[in-house]
Amino acid sequence: MSVAPSNGADSGLVGPNSVTWHLHADPAMWLGGITSLFLQSLHPLAAAGVVQNSNFREDPLGRLTRTARFVAMSTYAPLEEVCAGAAKVRAVHRSLRGKDPATGRTFRIDRPDLLLWVHCAEVSMFLSVVRRAGFRLTKSQADRYFDEQRHSAALVGLDPDEVPGSTEQMAAYFRGVRGELRRGDESEIVYQFLHKPPLPGVLGLGVPVYEQAVAHLAYSLLPRWAIGLHGHAAYSPAASTAMLRTLRSAALLVPAPIRWRSPHGYVPRAMRRLGAAVRPSAKSLPAD
Repeated sequence: MSVAPSNGADSGLVGPNSVTWHLHADPAMWLGGITSLFLQSLHPLAAAGVVQNSNFREDPLGRLTRTARFVAMSTYAPLEEVCAGAAKVRAVHRSLRGKDPATGRTFRIDRPDLLLWVHCAEVSMFLSVVRRAGFRLTKSQADRYFDEQRHSAALVGLDPDEVPGSTEQMAAYFRGVRGELRRGDESEIVYQFLHKPPLPGVLGLGVPVYEQAVAHLAYSLLPRWAIGLHGHAAYSPAASTAMLRTLRSAALLVPAPIRWRSPHGYVPRAMRRLGAAVRPSAKSLPAD
């Protein structure tokens, strides 16, 4: 079953007839976002770019929140807002440089190969984690998701025709890039930070629970080859899946209007703009 707005309002980048619209509202996306950061850190230049340019140590929730906000905006906001937000992201990326830890050479953060790595690591983990959590998609719908995400890749400056647009193309991309990935000092910094973020005050008291129930679970949801490259023990695949589905089931007990207030209420705003019929739901996924 697919839905469409009846009032002629701006449907944004992908619209409610997309797989993206429904998948990105699932609560398992938050874990998928953390898993994608673990994966991204295995590229030495991507990890160096984050460690050398980000203030994640001073703002431990900032990176994940900013990523979640951009994903929500690009999915649910009107096209004009999406384009304006993307322009700001591209401007920031253009201004940043990193130093290759192996050669000492300076590199641009917005190099196409690095942007492509971050994009593929991100959307592949979104899809993998949300499906593993129990959000059912056919192969055709998974292919459609990657094809839709070419639009989000274009927002950061990539040529959509050079971005994997199916499950086969995404698998081929990862096979081709594996030789560039490795554990290093920067990936270890990211690994440790994601497990034990320096949260202030009362929030810090919850870090031990977060470390086991969220961070290490997110790490354990990586592909087995990525866990092997990181070199840290992980929960078993069966335990990881069971924990993930339990967390998702608990999150789904929270009424959707409350869950969808974060980040920045993009889903409720989209429903007010387009009508209640565009409510994200696995039951409204576009047919094969």
